[in-house]
Amino acid sequence: MKKATSRSDIVDALSLHDLCRFCQADETWVIELVEHGVLEPMGSTSGNWRFVGTSIVRAKKARRLNRDLGINAAGVALVLDLLDERDEMMRRLAQHEAV
Repeated sequence: MKKATSRSDIVDALSLHDLCRFCQADETWVIELVEHGVLEPMGSTSGNWRFVGTSIVRAKKARRLNRDLGINAAGVALVLDLLDERDEMMRRLAQHEAV
């Protein structure tokens, strides 16, 4: 894992191996998430992928959906897309109500 600063525990990027450890998942499952567009790593091959910010958060959510509800990677992609749409609608509604 790469740290943002020497005095901080903030992580700015995770390798595929580190993301798997963080999510308690195997590499095959994470690669499947990438193939379904759930995660967008930086890097051209799985050996040099780096996952940052939203990809790390989405991977953790995806793992919970898979583990707790038994949803496969395609289903996880759909659920996360719907949650993103809901969040966007809630933001827009909040802006509209503020006017």
